[in-house]
Amino acid sequence: MKNFLTSDRESRFNEILFENRNKSYGAYVLRNEEGAVLKKSLFLGVAFFAAIALTPLLINALMVQETVLPAPPVIHDLTPIPITRDKEPEVIKPSPPVAPKVNTYDTRVATPTRDAREVKTVTDDQKLNAVPGTETSLDNPPVLTPPVIETPPVTAPIVPEVPKKIDNTPATRVDVEAAFQGGINSFRAKVVQNFNAGDFEGTGELMKTMVTFIVEKDGTISNIKATGTDRDFNVEAERTIRKINGKWAPAKLNGENVRSYFKFPISMMFE
Repeated sequence: MKNFLTSDRESRFNEILFENRNKSYGAYVLRNEEGAVLKKSLFLGVAFFAAIALTPLLINALMVQETVLPAPPVIHDLTPIPITRDKEPEVIKPSPPVAPKVNTYDTRVATPTRDAREVKTVTDDQKLNAVPGTETSLDNPPVLTPPVIETPPVTAPIVPEVPKKIDNTPATRVDVEAAFQGGINSFRAKVVQNFNAGDFEGTGELMKTMVTFIVEKDGTISNIKATGTDRDFNVEAERTIRKINGKWAPAKLNGENVRSYFKFPISMMFE
């Protein structure tokens, strides 16, 4: 079977090529039907791409679109309001309170005349619920005044003040350090004068110790402790410090007297 894509020249070529051969062989059939296969492929390809291109259009045509109605226009009334300046706004005044009617009794003394008026007798019980006046009127209900109840003032309970806890721990950081009254040089001179060097003379040694004590809030000293290498020299240094007369100005922290440590080095050479 020939088609428009197969030329006569190719057909003759196929006849010559397959002369004296079995034309039912597959290659001969494929060569002769090549044009028909290409034609079918062309139509199938065009149909496939046309289906792809038309599918969105068909979907949009089948979908029901919701019709959105526009909102009704808002009509504003721009009619000007007339303003009257002559008439002032009416002021509603509160009505005065109406005083309740009270019972009264006539307290005037009747004067004896020819046309004397009749005086209505009022008993003592009626006078209790009435007030004196110029006429007698006892038909009004009595005005009851509610009793005044005095409420005693409510006083808050007195909370006892918690005493401030006093911290007597010696301070390691102070604003003003403790100082001996008269100066540190005066204190050093008193140490030299009161130190008993009789037991250490002739040794030819330089002895040192560090004496630490606490200056109390009242200016006295306590907890004297010497930390040198020689025990006897430490004992004599502690005795000397304890024997010195005179007071110290205590250290201060935040404007208040506090306990504080004070260190005083002592070194002596005995020849």
